[in-house]
Amino acid sequence: MATTLYPTPVNFVAGITMKDTSAPEENNMALHACNNTGNIIENRRTLAAFLNCCLEDFVCAHQTHSANFHKVTRADRGRGSDTMETAIKETDALYTFEPNLLLCCFTGDCVPLILYNEAAGLVGVIHSGWGGTVREITPKVLRQLIQVEHCNPQDIHIMIGPAISQKKFEVDRDVCDQFRALGYADEFICFQQRTGKYHIDNQLVVKRQCELQGIPPEQITAERVCTYTNADCFSHRRDKNCGRHLSFILRRE
Repeated sequence: MATTLYPTPVNFVAGITMKDTSAPEENNMALHACNNTGNIIENRRTLAAFLNCCLEDFVCAHQTHSANFHKVTRADRGRGSDTMETAIKETDALYTFEPNLLLCCFTGDCVPLILYNEAAGLVGVIHSGWGGTVREITPKVLRQLIQVEHCNPQDIHIMIGPAISQKKFEVDRDVCDQFRALGYADEFICFQQRTGKYHIDNQLVVKRQCELQGIPPEQITAERVCTYTNADCFSHRRDKNCGRHLSFILRRE
């Protein structure tokens, strides 16, 4: 099982699946971007066995590059685990205080975030493509956790997974203007005179968003792996019909 696990407290497990040529569809985990749903369910069951949980513990959303988030409860257990029909609709971030639920986030160039607060028993995942970043999904989730759920930002840890690099993420002026309108992204934007394109480091913009919500910089890690150039990664910009990574986190009871 091609899976990278991240350092977490003992009762948490978090990580991201990678491409694996020995697995069906190269270890693609996404039901919304696959050739055969049976292959994806097989891959997910393999991951569940590796993590010592069940497929029915997975909770998945129908991601739409929105700024919508959902507080997961036990009633959501298994949603989207084996069919898109039951996935949480039009949602790009999940969080829960419930144990034994595997929260899932699917990416293939977009920025995946995994977060936890050990003191509060909190876990969460965020999918932040450029659309989610300019809609500020990450700040909105963090404000919900801090202001509504009363989590101390000093206790929140965030892991930012592999995403397309600034060098390979080129956009036109209209997208660039949306990043500039944020007011804090300019240092992560550069202009390529030869191509007339703007290049944006979406990972570092998201990291800045976390810092601006009071998350200590030393508690934010960013895996600076470019999905476009790394052969172990899925990349929608490189291969339009590609699979997706699964970023996940679970707190054991």
